[in-house]
Amino acid sequence: MGRYTQALLDELPAAGCAVRPLSFAPPGLPESLRVGRALPLSYALASVGDLILPASARLAVRDAGHDGQPLDLFHATDHRIVRMDCPVVATLHDALPIAHPAWCAPRRRRLQNWLLVKAVRKADHVIALSRHAVPELVRAYGIAEGRVSVVQHGVAPAWFEAPPADAVAATLERHSLRPGYFLCVATLEPRKNLEHLLQAYLALPPVVRAARQLLIVGQAGWDSAQLVRRIAAAHQQGEQVLWLASVAEQPELHQLYAGAGAFVLPALHARAGLAMLEALAAGLPVLCAAGGVLAELAEGAALEADPRSLPEWTAALHSIVRDEALRARCVAAGQRRALRATRAEMARRTLAVYQSILTQ
Repeated sequence: MGRYTQALLDELPAAGCAVRPLSFAPPGLPESLRVGRALPLSYALASVGDLILPASARLAVRDAGHDGQPLDLFHATDHRIVRMDCPVVATLHDALPIAHPAWCAPRRRRLQNWLLVKAVRKADHVIALSRHAVPELVRAYGIAEGRVSVVQHGVAPAWFEAPPADAVAATLERHSLRPGYFLCVATLEPRKNLEHLLQAYLALPPVVRAARQLLIVGQAGWDSAQLVRRIAAAHQQGEQVLWLASVAEQPELHQLYAGAGAFVLPALHARAGLAMLEALAAGLPVLCAAGGVLAELAEGAALEADPRSLPEWTAALHSIVRDEALRARCVAAGQRRALRATRAEMARRTLAVYQSILTQ
């Protein structure tokens, strides 16, 4: 959500939209973490007000624009949505807690889901990050499909440029990596289906595993303890499996992409697919889950495999690194696809949503 918000802050002005960052920053937040101006109430107080005050009550934000100019519209880039005295557009990244509760931490889930549904219904219009997500959002939140627009996430310009070769070599040496590995960038959580990826990799012929490491980059998320243990066990048994819970900064992540032989992600459910789009821009052949958000976003530029079929994924892993003609087709198609998924295009489409709301 942070990268999505920052991309809009960076790109909307160039698209012709004046932006004033506002936030529900809690009291005492360090200045280095603040962006823009704090809203007049905390999110908790504003939400309570929405619950107990008449529907006509609105949080006053219209006068928070630049140089005293009134705000035309407020864009909530996450679930923190309250009634305001101007139109509100909200980006809904998913409906996981309601649509797929088994993939979410259960703590206080019933109350949080109730509050989330209440919050979403306060938005005048909703942005979804994929067409695949729209039916799920409509069912989960009880919103009309006509109030939903699809605007896909965008790739930063830097991903289309190769990082310096010496920096790539240094990063690979630091992490004991050899060029050409399988790369997966994803939080370790059930919906990312990484246990399936690990099993598919371990089912590859020994000669392929010896030549191609599997690198997983991502923080340990909810319900990931078993996967972490299995990765560690495979590594201890001499398998070429590595896990990086974090990287120092964005350039290092870009260097890890540059050293890879293929990007692979068998996710059962994805939000924006940004890591995959970045892989396409970086010139990597991509293997992704068939039939979901990732396949939609790839637009035919990736090799697809059933994320629940171990034999199909093992065969696809073999193909994506051994079939040179397939790799060349995926790379060429992927870079063409990524050029249609830039941050600038995301900002242009988002601005079009704003304009449609303001002219209704």
